[in-house]
Amino acid sequence: MTNMYNVATVPSNRATAAAWRRNQNTVKFKVGHGLGPISHTVLVAIMLAVLGLIYLTQITRTSTYGYQMNTLNTKQQALQTQSHDLEVETARLQALERVQQSGVAAAMTAPAQTDFAKAN
Repeated sequence: MTNMYNVATVPSNRATAAAWRRNQNTVKFKVGHGLGPISHTVLVAIMLAVLGLIYLTQITRTSTYGYQMNTLNTKQQALQTQSHDLEVETARLQALERVQQSGVAAAMTAPAQTDFAKAN
């Protein structure tokens, strides 16, 4: 295993020692090897896969909302149709009641006798 850093040795002569200043670091760190081209390719592929998954989740969420909207729109149309049908039925029933309570209907008399034609 290689050493991560090299500790500078204390110089033996005074001229080199004088070149060092007080509070100066005497440790040099080796620059480690960076990532190779294969590692970079793998990292880029992983990042693209993650971005693809994020995109797919957003598209799926959008389509789910669209499906829910279609369901609710269909339900709304059915309720509007039912409401219209109930309004028509209410108007029909109120019209019969108005006719029975009108002055013309009150002035009518019931027939004394009703005869029906009989077929042989």
